[in-house]
Amino acid sequence: MLNKCPGQDSRKVRAEIITCNFCGYNAEIFSDEPGVRCPECGTKIYRQMPESCAKWCKAAKECLGYQKSE
Repeated sequence: MLNKCPGQDSRKVRAEIITCNFCGYNAEIFSDEPGVRCPECGTKIYRQMPESCAKWCKAAKECLGYQKSE
């Protein structure tokens, strides 16, 4: 069992700004997080998640036991 995804490089994690749909506050979220709690109003806000890594990562089979269909 792997301790860390071999296809993920933590040096490439970046901060992004997402706007709270409830109060309009611009909250910071990191690229490896699906959502954060708005610091202004407390509402949980989510960013649009990219396609599952199982579909594109070369290490998917090793990491998840996933057989990519080509």
